[in-house]
Amino acid sequence: MKTIAIAGATGFIGTHMQSFFKEHGYTVLALSRNHTQQSISELTQRLEGVDVLINLAGAPIIRRWNESYKKVLYDSRIHTTQKLVAAMSRLQTKPQLFFSTSAIGIYATKESMSETHYLYANNFLSNVCKAWEAEAQKADTFTRVVIFRLGVVLDKHGGALAKMLPPFQLGIAGTIGDGSDSFSWIHIDDLLNAYVFAIHNKRVQGTYNLTSPYPVTNKILTKTLGKILHRPTLIPLPKCILTLLFSEGATVLTEGQCVIPERLLEEGFSFKYQNIDAALRQIILPK
Repeated sequence: MKTIAIAGATGFIGTHMQSFFKEHGYTVLALSRNHTQQSISELTQRLEGVDVLINLAGAPIIRRWNESYKKVLYDSRIHTTQKLVAAMSRLQTKPQLFFSTSAIGIYATKESMSETHYLYANNFLSNVCKAWEAEAQKADTFTRVVIFRLGVVLDKHGGALAKMLPPFQLGIAGTIGDGSDSFSWIHIDDLLNAYVFAIHNKRVQGTYNLTSPYPVTNKILTKTLGKILHRPTLIPLPKCILTLLFSEGATVLTEGQCVIPERLLEEGFSFKYQNIDAALRQIILPK
């Protein structure tokens, strides 16, 4: 499987994927938002000869949510996935593997969650994830489908950590609330390696949590960042401030899920960065 198409290729994760797969000898077809907004017929033509399709498309989550933006969040995930599945179904030679994306925000925040022991949340983000996954699963009538529920992806060049580092470096950061909320994370290298693992192991199929086996709390994350950067972490950030900034969207930052990648571990995937301290040191400290 040497030709990989990536929908959402210009985003944080997609940019990493393009470089990663090219370095590993794959031909990469980058699908931008403009490509996924084409007609199904045009998209079908663009996907001719693709062995693997990776769907990362979706508008940024960490924004202020109003009803208009919630529609953007929904449409950019569900409608794009519907179109990709419809385009694949028209191909004479289908891709051998379809990756779609979801998020651990599908889960409730009450206790540790795995793929076999879980409780779904009853909120907007969880409902989006459920609809997103349902559309992706429709492709399993003609190809292998793998859905990764992503935790917080750690890398200093993008995503949540890139937004967190400046205040920590200035010594004006602290826990969110009392710091007791869970923080389930994944190092960008482990994320990329998980995709390669799934490509090469045909038994990998269905829905998987893509998080480190060892989630932490916001307090542990905060103290670890402070220790690595040699900065104080004494100023807590009240949750009400985030609610003022992001309205309902603040729940992404203030309500953390404790998630275990049970199925990936059972399949034999080995995480290079299981410990939050080792992961953050590799990302932050000069090489």
